[in-house]
Amino acid sequence: MKLKIVLSLVILSAVSAFGQPRVERPSVGSVSSGKSVEASERNTLPRSSRSDRSPRFLLDEVISEVLSNNPSLKSARANWEARKQRVPQARAWEDPRVGVDVTAARFVRVSPNSFSDEKLMLEQTIPVTGKNRLRADAAGAEAFSAFQEFHRRELDLMARTRTAYFQLINAGKQVELTRKNIGLLKQFSEITRAKYEVGAQSQADVLQVETELGKLEETVFDFQRQISDAETQLNTLMNRPAQSPLALPAAENFQPVELSWENIEAFALTNRPELFIAQRKIEAAQARLELARRDWWPDPTFRIEADRYNQASQIASEVIVGVSINLPWFNRKKYDGAIRENKNMLESAEHDLEAARTETLGIVKNALKKVQTFHRHSELFRSKLLPLAQATLNSKRLNYETDKANFLDLLTAQRTLQDVESMYWNHLTDYQIAVAELEALVGGKMELQNPVAEKTKEKK
Repeated sequence: MKLKIVLSLVILSAVSAFGQPRVERPSVGSVSSGKSVEASERNTLPRSSRSDRSPRFLLDEVISEVLSNNPSLKSARANWEARKQRVPQARAWEDPRVGVDVTAARFVRVSPNSFSDEKLMLEQTIPVTGKNRLRADAAGAEAFSAFQEFHRRELDLMARTRTAYFQLINAGKQVELTRKNIGLLKQFSEITRAKYEVGAQSQADVLQVETELGKLEETVFDFQRQISDAETQLNTLMNRPAQSPLALPAAENFQPVELSWENIEAFALTNRPELFIAQRKIEAAQARLELARRDWWPDPTFRIEADRYNQASQIASEVIVGVSINLPWFNRKKYDGAIRENKNMLESAEHDLEAARTETLGIVKNALKKVQTFHRHSELFRSKLLPLAQATLNSKRLNYETDKANFLDLLTAQRTLQDVESMYWNHLTDYQIAVAELEALVGGKMELQNPVAEKTKEKK
């Protein structure tokens, strides 16, 4: 009888320490504000690493450093800056030309002021047809495309940063959960050994719990490897050495907001960089097509010449002005071919835009479905499976106290609760990663109102 009382107290204290965790409830079809997936007062990294990682770092701080130091983003920015410099080059006039002719030798006798000994010439082409402005329009469209490529690189880096950050938090949570289960199994091991010593439990049960402890301790190393992978990814994105130590990731609350397919579709069609690039490609093709047509009309070149005759006392004996043009009408195949080429390029650009719009709607639809699926998974585990697993463990505990259930039943219930809780955190992390990927696909963070907050304001 005393043994049962002691065992009951030990099991009660052990299971109470293994209570159901506090969880956050995301909203169906919603996105976060870019914060962490849950608010937790416990550290999310292994205990062994907490002593030298007391400061915490925020997701916004990591993203800021990535956007400031990542070399691939700097490369994309430099490419954009270089493309912008093409615009003034394309808009500029042709360089003026200057020429000098000097008589080197004369082998006949001529009278004074009969022939020119020196000639100075200056000429300038005037772009009256506006070809330079069309070239500038095409260069400007390409420069804007380069900016959108830079923006795409920026969005992808932010999504990768958020993914690594959430994975780091989840791996730390898995380590914490595993250590908690190790502690619980050690208490169960003590109970089983006590029963075994009085003949109330078989040796197989003692060996079984020791086997489970070994498995869990091995699992800790796997999660620590995941922590290392996430830290390496973050350091790489921030352009730091891979082995640089990181502080603890700070877990912050996020505010879910309603997000409908209509809002996502409209946002993606007006903000996705690939659509901007395709549209600017059309504008550049249109400018080049008009330029090819205007090549039929030559720009005049104005010329001024000053001649000095032989043995003349004046600086300039005469001044001549003139104008010249090229004659494109005698090279019809060249200019007709340029027009046909640019018409085909314009048609290609228009098809690219149509394909980009169709692709955008498809991948955004799939990304939203992914968000909704992981939300449903996490909500199912939070609201149903976790309470059921906890209730099952409590029931098995009571039955084990009264010898109505064997140790294997209790161990199975504990293992089920551990698996359910671990899968919950995995699903919640997958949900946040899916949100980050969705925002990268549509072209930025969707700043929408929180429906719960709005209803509260309306009531007030």
